Amino acid sequence: MSILDTFRLDGKVAIVTGASSGLGVAFATGLAEAGADIAICARRVEKLEQTRAQVEALGRRCIAVPADVADPDDCNRVVAETVEQLGRVDVLINNAGIGTAAPATREAPDEFRKVIDINLNGSYFMAQACGRAMKDGGSIVNIGSVLGSTTAFLPQAAYASSKAAIIGLTRDLAQQWTGRKGIRVNALAPGFFESEMTDQYPEGYLEQMMFRVPTGRKGESRELVTAAIFLASEASSYVTGILLPVDGGLLTT
Repeated sequence: MSILDTFRLDGKVAIVTGASSGLGVAFATGLAEAGADIAICARRVEKLEQTRAQVEALGRRCIAVPADVADPDDCNRVVAETVEQLGRVDVLINNAGIGTAAPATREAPDEFRKVIDINLNGSYFMAQACGRAMKDGGSIVNIGSVLGSTTAFLPQAAYASSKAAIIGLTRDLAQQWTGRKGIRVNALAPGFFESEMTDQYPEGYLEQMMFRVPTGRKGESRELVTAAIFLASEASSYVTGILLPVDGGLLTT
């Protein structure tokens, strides 16, 4: 096997959560281009079907399972349907997430709980379900954020808390599962990428934040997808329990 072959995902089956829009679509299609068959899940059924069409247009098998990752039963169902229809689970991209920008003194308890329930609890429930199904080892890639390690001048206590917790979750699952089950668990920390969440930010916010980014620009989705493929593939076979920033250098400032 050549060095480049280690980045291929031929014969693998990957689950991508939050695959109805934005970076989730990019992860699903990118892993398909690398050779994987794909199971996608999200709450928005119509958009999920659009993603499935894009994956199938690349010549890969794809199933779409409507699901709310905050519900453990839904997570178990996604994994069960993946195994039933695609034969196995090798990779999980834990991408589903939401964010709010609410001042801490005014954020309602239910708003805070919703963010934690989807971003943190949902990531755990999906990892738990996949951890039971990955009989021959595998790779779990949690999608964190640079906001788990720094701030960005917006009131984002719930989101930042959830992404900081992803770092601890990643490390703990790695030490539990890598040696015993052959499941590597890592996390990506995206910097400033355009998404549905950043569309909610004040106009011009992302441009104003570029002073913190040594590369001087926002990230492109392909730059995050290639990092995910690295962590999902045999190219990173000796990598587990890490947080990999894909942030144009933001965390160095």
